[in-house]
Amino acid sequence: MKALYIASTGMSAQERNVEVISNNIANMRTTGYKRQRAEFQDLLYQQITRAGSQTSDQGTMVPAGLEIGSGVRTVSTPRVMSQGSVNMTERELDVAIRGEGFFMVQLPDGRTGYTRDGSFERDSQGTLVNSSGYTLDPGIVIPGDSRGVSISPDGTVEAYLGTDAVPTQLGQLQLARFVNKSGLESIGDNLFLETAASGQAQISVPNADGTGDLLQNYLELANVNSVTEIADLIAAQRAYEMNARVISGADQMMQATSQLR
Repeated sequence: MKALYIASTGMSAQERNVEVISNNIANMRTTGYKRQRAEFQDLLYQQITRAGSQTSDQGTMVPAGLEIGSGVRTVSTPRVMSQGSVNMTERELDVAIRGEGFFMVQLPDGRTGYTRDGSFERDSQGTLVNSSGYTLDPGIVIPGDSRGVSISPDGTVEAYLGTDAVPTQLGQLQLARFVNKSGLESIGDNLFLETAASGQAQISVPNADGTGDLLQNYLELANVNSVTEIADLIAAQRAYEMNARVISGADQMMQATSQLR
């Protein structure tokens, strides 16, 4: 009986859906996290009667075919790249992006990672790094005798050095933007990689070319809405239960058939 196998694909798809929802909920306090959603496609159909096939010599046709589907599959888990809310942290090296841009960091293997996580630190040399110790690209060094580090909305980094009464410009932050942000590859550690689907990174200074501006002393929170996630979780549970009920019903029908005399 095909219903058993069709319903099993529905249960499998809803299991994957719950996995995606659980990952969103687990990361609802992760800086710059972008929620995912599961998308589904129906599987192939068995065409018993094709729509439009001829039914008589006079040219009459079947108005609607007879097709039996074979279930569903999870086809993708795109990220929702909407802006997350920003939270004041009062740390001078915390920076939030208001717009579509990504910070760039140099990965140990030479590749460039992209992130919305603006919680930066200084390493032993004074170089700006992310929480994994990867150097911000382009590199910016804050001398040990600096004070009053300032990061402007356009990414200009300034600080007072020693006893100077005038701030010195230490560097310029840049942001990357992509035509298809959902095509970025997630590699963990709040990092993404460029792919053929995302398109090449378009690098610009903040507050130009749609990259967005910067907010010092703030961090972008995850764009996970707890109420929406719980509603999606309940809907997934109900869909799973209904598919399980179909399997139970199909089993009862098979049992009734086997008991016919």
